[in-house]
Amino acid sequence: MATPFETKKTEDGTTLFVRGSLDINTAPALAEEIDKIVATKPSKVECDISGLDLIDSSGVAALVKLYKSVRSVGGAIKITGARDQPLAIFKLLRMDKVFNL
Repeated sequence: MATPFETKKTEDGTTLFVRGSLDINTAPALAEEIDKIVATKPSKVECDISGLDLIDSSGVAALVKLYKSVRSVGGAIKITGARDQPLAIFKLLRMDKVFNL
């Protein structure tokens, strides 16, 4: 099974692409990837979730971890591309305001 995420370094930071389902099965692997990203102390991280079809509470927790971790090392984070079910979940939890969706 392919990993539901991919990290790319850019000239001004890091871009994390998340696709498929971000749930109890995939969130722990994403948490490990988040630790690797944060260890580099990035100044800017973009998390592109345009390919994300489904998210559950574990997935939301992983994205909150990303948000808090990047900010704790002085970086800026932007989450882009929210649509369909993930966007509805973020709105329900009022996380759309936190993530500026």
